[in-house]
Order: sequence, then structure tokens, then C-alpha cells
Amino acid sequence: MLEQNISTVNNDVKTLVKDAQALFTAATALTGEKAEELRGRGMRALDTALAKAHEAQQSAVAASKEMAKQADVYVKENPWRSIAAAAGVGLLIGVIIGRK
Repeated sequence: MLEQNISTVNNDVKTLVKDAQALFTAATALTGEKAEELRGRGMRALDTALAKAHEAQQSAVAASKEMAKQADVYVKENPWRSIAAAAGVGLLIGVIIGRK
């Protein structure tokens, strides 16, 4: 679910930045009030993109902190399982490296 949200926000940010770029490109060809209006719309689009990116970053940080807490609790409740899992991963990596 988190990956889907990050993907959606990423797509939204890309779209907003492309729209802002198009507005700025159109504004360079114009002068006067119309140019100022297009520049303003472009700046608002960029501000929106930055806000969405910031929200996505906060969401990702919060989710990673929650996962870290859950992992910490699991390790404290099951220390021997954690040691066995780490040893198994180490053994697997050793076998893979040893084959090369």
C-alpha cells in the first residue's frame, strides 16, 4: 500500500512539474499580464508539487519508523529466531560469494 501511495505521489509530482514547465515555456513567449498570470500558475504548480513531495517524504519516514519499531519488538521477543535468521542469511550470502 505504501509503495502504491509513493508511486501515485511520484506520478502527481512529475505531472505537476511538467505542467509548470509548459506554463513557464509559454510565459517566455508572452509579455504583460498574460505572462505574469502564466508564471503565477507555474509557481503555484511547483509549490503544489513540492508540498506533495514533502507529504510523501513524511509518510515514508513515519512508515519506516513504524517498521523499525515492529522489527525491534520482534527481535526482543524472539532473540534466538533473529540470530538463526541472521546466521542463515549470512550462510546463504557466503555460499553465493564462494561460488564466484
